[in-house]
Amino acid sequence: MLMAGISTILENNKKWVSDRNAKDPNFFKNLANGQQPKYLFIGCSDSRVPASGITGTGPGEMFVHRNIANLVVHTDMNLLSVLQYAVEVLGVQDIMVVGHYGCGGVAAAASNKQYGLIDNWLVNIRDVIRAHETEYLRIKDDKQRARRLVELNVIEQVRNLAKTNIIQNAMRGDNPPRLHGLVYDIADGVLKDLEISSEKVMHEIESIYATEAVAPEPTQKDDKQANTYEGPNEDPAEEVPGFETKAKK
Repeated sequence: MLMAGISTILENNKKWVSDRNAKDPNFFKNLANGQQPKYLFIGCSDSRVPASGITGTGPGEMFVHRNIANLVVHTDMNLLSVLQYAVEVLGVQDIMVVGHYGCGGVAAAASNKQYGLIDNWLVNIRDVIRAHETEYLRIKDDKQRARRLVELNVIEQVRNLAKTNIIQNAMRGDNPPRLHGLVYDIADGVLKDLEISSEKVMHEIESIYATEAVAPEPTQKDDKQANTYEGPNEDPAEEVPGFETKAKK
């Protein structure tokens, strides 16, 4: 027997499908042919921050990754897989790290309390405090200090994006993606653009973090079988019967 909460979800889904079909009978047929999203949204898992809702985007327009406090962690294979797929296969043009004021993860990181397993994740935000300690401690008002930490966290996560070889390689391409840092204010629903320049961020990290791909040396056994794999270049969904529209970069 289904729980009442799930029954509500299923009923909402039926109504949504009915409304969509009434507006466009071919909506789901066209959607099933493939995706070509323009944006990648890296946001917080907070239930008050719905990615599509606050951006006014619909199905097929935005690729989404969410975690506690919208972090870009270089050992997070989930995030890196999403990033590589979005950039190299889907060809997204705008990558947004979206934080929000009143973030519980950021607030927890700013405290001196232990919370269990999540403490290991929150270390990444405490590193942001350490990197900006002088500015952070100069803010005497607790509320303003917390809001500024949310902004600083977003800025550092955009920098973390720039440190990945995925973004560095994409920036050398013909159609490089743009990086953005945004903060959502739950109190009024407005997105604040921190106006982060992709070029400036790449320049800031260049002297230490910039890398270039090096082609592997061919093996003497069989030069043709040398490992030169460079990642996916098309959407695997195209291999499924009925999925004929090719995702374009």
